[in-house]
Amino acid sequence: MSVKIRLARKGRKKQAYYHVVVADSRSPRDGRFIEKIGTYNPLTDPATIDISFEKALGWLQKGAQPTDTCRAILKYKGVMMKKHLLEGVKKGAFDEAEADRRFNEWLKGKEEKIELKKSGLEKKGEELRKKKLEAEKAVKEARAAELARKAAALAAEAEAAAKAAAAAEAGEETAAEAAEETVAETAAEETTAQAEEASDDASAKEETAEETEKTE
Repeated sequence: MSVKIRLARKGRKKQAYYHVVVADSRSPRDGRFIEKIGTYNPLTDPATIDISFEKALGWLQKGAQPTDTCRAILKYKGVMMKKHLLEGVKKGAFDEAEADRRFNEWLKGKEEKIELKKSGLEKKGEELRKKKLEAEKAVKEARAAELARKAAALAAEAEAAAKAAAAAEAGEETAAEAAEETVAETAAEETTAQAEEASDDASAKEETAEETEKTE
């Protein structure tokens, strides 16, 4: 029986995570498996990997073949490195103590790389947060400036309308006064004309009376 170390998909659509399983190569991808040896979540940054080191190493030593993705996962966690060193011990290239020393040295370097990556991601995240805050601040300032501009424009329009209303009211009062003056002048002229007509009539009557007396 050919045994594979592979991923079994879990989770919802677009939110998948995976179980790392040992299964018969003839079984469906998400079908029956022999043993679950870990989990892999690619949605986090960096990806979250939880592997049972001893189980994974034991299955590799028994001849289980990992898929390309699982090989990369096992290599990242040091399982492939440990397997390689143990094979060196079996071949007599070095003893087990030397194998442990080399593995611990590799593991220390790997952990330093991981920490550097995490600190870099944290720094990058902090920079992104600062840029986001600055962008939000700029948007708020722009909105405040726009609101201030609109308020100033409305105030200017209200002031202009008030001045126009005052000017119109003053114009109406002036027109009313002018009309009153015109009416008064017309009335005075009519009174003067009537007085002159009355005076002319009286003069005419006196002249007529004098002529009548002379005639008699």
